[in-house]
Amino acid sequence: MQQIQMVDLMAQYANIQEDIDRAVIDVVRSSKYINGPEVKRFTEALSSYLGNPHVIPCANGTDALQIALMGLGLKPGDEVITATFTYVATAEVIALLGLKPILVDVHPDTFLIDVNAVEKAITPNTRAIVPVHLFGQCADMERLMALAEKHNLYVVEDTAQAIGADVQMSEDKTLKAGTIGHVGCTSFFPSKNLGCFGDGGAMFTRDADIAARLKKIANHGQDVQYYHDIVGVNSRLDSIQAAILNVKLPFLDQYNKHRREAAHRYNTLFANQSKVQTPVEVGYSTHVYHQYTLILDESVDRDGLKQYLADKGIPAMIYYPVPLHKQKAYKQEDNNYPITEDLCKRVISLPMHSELTNEQQEYITTHFNEYLNKHA
Repeated sequence: MQQIQMVDLMAQYANIQEDIDRAVIDVVRSSKYINGPEVKRFTEALSSYLGNPHVIPCANGTDALQIALMGLGLKPGDEVITATFTYVATAEVIALLGLKPILVDVHPDTFLIDVNAVEKAITPNTRAIVPVHLFGQCADMERLMALAEKHNLYVVEDTAQAIGADVQMSEDKTLKAGTIGHVGCTSFFPSKNLGCFGDGGAMFTRDADIAARLKKIANHGQDVQYYHDIVGVNSRLDSIQAAILNVKLPFLDQYNKHRREAAHRYNTLFANQSKVQTPVEVGYSTHVYHQYTLILDESVDRDGLKQYLADKGIPAMIYYPVPLHKQKAYKQEDNNYPITEDLCKRVISLPMHSELTNEQQEYITTHFNEYLNKHA
């Protein structure tokens, strides 16, 4: 059995090595390393895949979130609502722009932002909502968009963990994650479902005016070289990363299918284990399983379990051990987030990627269950 990885990037590369190597060498030989033809080709291909929104590539997923908020014309002090159970980048960019992050709790089964909590958090100073499509499935975008329309708010989707997921909207309309709000943002960090071999990111929008502004901001605030109309940043997807993504994008649906199949195998292997809760899938969104995250019974020694798995050559991760509202940079003493605080004590994520084998999963779950049966 091959060594088990949280995400086996080498195994994925081995399956497309010839095409990846050729794509990278072609860019090197062209010497068009910045804004070369591969970037344009990837932008057009991703737009087509997502259902033809405007796509603006950038340097990474954090930049995508920051540029998106810059492009909406928010002012210092404006409030932006997001979940407290997420990676720091979601709130980081809000604070960097002088905006005020307003954190809300999540659903206990799906880890997704609680729309009822969002509605309660809206004040006259609220200007935007940033739902996080955590671990591979989408927040309730139908309700969030209705709420945003009612209160004249922007919605910026953090799609870094759910690219390729389908969302069923009303009137039998299906849309891709990231294309429903005013702006969608994603990351192409190597471990993502669609990952490059370095940093990369992108924004999506169906609004041509917003798209033009985002493109300008990402390019030093200029449309014409050396003429800077607005304050911008320097955030580009380089040609080599775009070339790699051009090879991998046609496989994205296949990668996501393999992840779903692996998740369902895990579910079967944990079916008789009473001390874990397997992932709950919402009915309106497909789950692309960026992470396979379990909720442990309160009686389980999570640290002991994690070490036991490590001793058996099985990696596991805690996403996330400390919620945003308890981080020093974003601490909010006066608020109550019981669900997130409980999840942070009990969640554990197991290896999940498109090359995970049945043999590896059986090995993982055998030792996982063995520990629970002996120690919990």
